Amino acid sequence: MRAGRKATGGRYKKIKKRKLTGRQSESRIVKLADRKTKVLTGRGFSKKLVCLTDNTANVMNNGKAQKAEIKNILETPSNAFLARQNILVKGSVIETDLGKARITNRPSQEGLVQAVIILE
Repeated sequence: MRAGRKATGGRYKKIKKRKLTGRQSESRIVKLADRKTKVLTGRGFSKKLVCLTDNTANVMNNGKAQKAEIKNILETPSNAFLARQNILVKGSVIETDLGKARITNRPSQEGLVQAVIILE
């Protein structure tokens, strides 16, 4: 039998090497504090702005966007512990100057916080 072949004559598949492109990136936690961002470079020199900390949000109110200060994180439906630690994630309910709002984007991926006013 030849090396690298099965008894039937079929080939064994070679194991794929580990490459830098196959790595996962570090998970980023966006906390409530003064704004701090970071620029990441990807393949082909593409650039991505990610958020590390933030205290302002672009809030949609009656079809118009306004910039508002985030005062507090009230609740996070996905995980109650995230609200206690002041971590901004998609779906979190935040208290702003304009009232209660829900975060509609992923701040760790986009570099800013987008939110929509919650009507009570």
